[in-house]
Amino acid sequence: MVEAGQGPLAGLKVVEFTHMVMGPAAGVILADLGAEVTRVEPREGDHTRHLPGSGAGYFAMYNRNKRSVFLDLKSEDGLDEARALCAQADVLIENFRPGALDRLGLSYDRLSQANPGLIYYSAKGFLPGPYESRTALDEVAQMMGGLAYMTGPPGRPLRAGASVIDVTGGMFGVIGVLAALEERRRTGRGQLVRSSLFETTAFLVGQHMAQKAVTGQAANPMPARLSAWSIYDVFTTADGQGVFIGVVTDALWLKFCDLFDLGVLGGQERLRRNADRVAARDDILPVVREAVGGFTAAELLARLEGSGLPFAPIGKPEDLFDDPHLKASGGLTTVTLPDGRAVDLPSLPLEMAGRRFNAPAATPAPPESA
Repeated sequence: MVEAGQGPLAGLKVVEFTHMVMGPAAGVILADLGAEVTRVEPREGDHTRHLPGSGAGYFAMYNRNKRSVFLDLKSEDGLDEARALCAQADVLIENFRPGALDRLGLSYDRLSQANPGLIYYSAKGFLPGPYESRTALDEVAQMMGGLAYMTGPPGRPLRAGASVIDVTGGMFGVIGVLAALEERRRTGRGQLVRSSLFETTAFLVGQHMAQKAVTGQAANPMPARLSAWSIYDVFTTADGQGVFIGVVTDALWLKFCDLFDLGVLGGQERLRRNADRVAARDDILPVVREAVGGFTAAELLARLEGSGLPFAPIGKPEDLFDDPHLKASGGLTTVTLPDGRAVDLPSLPLEMAGRRFNAPAATPAPPESA
């Protein structure tokens, strides 16, 4: 376990002008890796602290290992304090609407005059182009970029079940920041780094664009797709649970048939190759569903364990609090919330030289306690 502030980015000073998910997600990655991250919040505190419903976890998840200062950026005193922070910073992160910080005199051009080594990371909805002035959210990018189309059944676009574009967009921003820091090491100069929601979505659906380019056929939504494998499905067990099983090689097909006494399928020469099994899915799946459906979930998982076959029970987010692998491998970090409660939340999904970045952390205190 690497203690807070002692990771590979120890000594790096980061200033955040952020809210919601994309900017804070980039900041928490840098913070967990040891950077000293200071959030600039309004005098009354970031409104993300008090979001209801599906937004209630944003602040807790993406703001640990940071400290906050509370400034009125509409006042000269507040702006002076913000400029002083930026003058000492290695990295600035912002994800407000285009032009918001520019109008306050906190643009890259202005700040880099006083701090030429500053890496100024701007997380936006779109990179420069015809759409760049539009307001975007994770959901907007998923809808525009084809991810919602691919996730839902035909005619029913469906956003992914987490803020995947916000978080991935922030990750690409971190990649850019780290590359800019390496370039600064050689040149002594900082630079403006941008990442965006829309272009991140395009990158993630690139495999489907490539499918169209390679085959000439547009990709169908995932629920209606032609699978690349004959067995790549969720199966219902005898006690009504769902278990995913994938058979992704010819060797695993033979192992699968042996494991479930499916010699009637495994012995057929016409099913030895994956492409032939995909063509025969309508014949294969009813037989497999009947065989697998004779086991309870516990029995099925026990049989699959150690087989080399990809499999997974259908979990819920709340199940991960007690997941034995996460608990044993350092995959959870104890985070103290502003109200004093301690909760376990996912650590960075990263190991370096055997180290996990999961030291106990806290979220910044609200303004009344600061």
